[in-house]
Amino acid sequence: MTTTMSGPRVQVIFFGEIIADSREALRLADGNGGHVYYFPRRDVNMARLYRSTLKTVCPTRGEASYYTLANGRLSENAAWSYEEPDVADSDLKHRLAFDPGKVDLIRIIREEH
Repeated sequence: MTTTMSGPRVQVIFFGEIIADSREALRLADGNGGHVYYFPRRDVNMARLYRSTLKTVCPTRGEASYYTLANGRLSENAAWSYEEPDVADSDLKHRLAFDPGKVDLIRIIREEH
């Protein structure tokens, strides 16, 4: 797996609220020509996330735990985390990713200098 620091500021918007806002998100190619951003938990409003009962297993990353997002409405299993990722993906530990189809927007902000 190849992860890189996203570089620009990345935000997740849900129901008009910024749920995640980071300049330290890791960008991971998703295999479909797109990217998934993994946010440090300190940059996520964890008060809006509730652990779901869903768990899945990725053959290369390990077990994923899911979270439901709540903010005036619910988005079930909108975020996931690899609590104990495989060694090759250890940089994903303590980070959350969001399903772009279950939030309003994942916004990349490229700041000009």
